[in-house]
Amino acid sequence: MKQMLLIPALVVCAWAQPQADDRASARNRDQHHRGAAKEIGSGAGDIGKGAAKGAGNLAKGTGKGALDLVTLHPIDAASSLGKGAGVAGKDVTVGTVKGTAKIGKGIGKAVKKLF
Repeated sequence: MKQMLLIPALVVCAWAQPQADDRASARNRDQHHRGAAKEIGSGAGDIGKGAAKGAGNLAKGTGKGALDLVTLHPIDAASSLGKGAGVAGKDVTVGTVKGTAKIGKGIGKAVKKLF
């Protein structure tokens, strides 16, 4: 007799559970997005990180170039200096582009909020 009562109770409990699609849509609704100020701040941080990383690579290339020059390896010195400058330029450019994009996105959010 107890088995007959247990089966309908399990079916009702399983049927009342939310489906996977319902849980995913509820999770997406509750997701918080970054505000305009945080987006702009994050963009400025990316620009600073790119500049710092570029400066580090430039210093590394310059130091290696100076060492090569002192040890009488002028071709290696020029190569190290050029490589350091190239990598530094790439890092600064990537950081600037990422940061500018985030700043633009943040400004867009701020303007959208005003209107």
